[in-house]
Amino acid sequence: MPSYNNHLKVGYSQVLHKNKIAVTSLNSTSFKDFIKSLDSLGYRVGVIPPGYEHRADKISNLFYETPTLDWLICWANNVSDPFQQLNVGDRIRIADL
Repeated sequence: MPSYNNHLKVGYSQVLHKNKIAVTSLNSTSFKDFIKSLDSLGYRVGVIPPGYEHRADKISNLFYETPTLDWLICWANNVSDPFQQLNVGDRIRIADL
């Protein structure tokens, strides 16, 4: 089993992709439980300031003091392409952690 570590610390699973074994958090039970738990979080509203547009990592650092929660910014705001979305002045949801 290959070693795998991620900043979420939510476990991992192995999947077969194109005849190769890949290790991922996305299919692990603990990750699925974690995603479900996000629905119960409260939210506040933030506004994207100039210089932070299209940069989920910088927005994450601004609100959470870490750039590693960029995925949470995207998830909470249904952003599939931060390079086209997350514009200056946009009101966004910030999950209370």
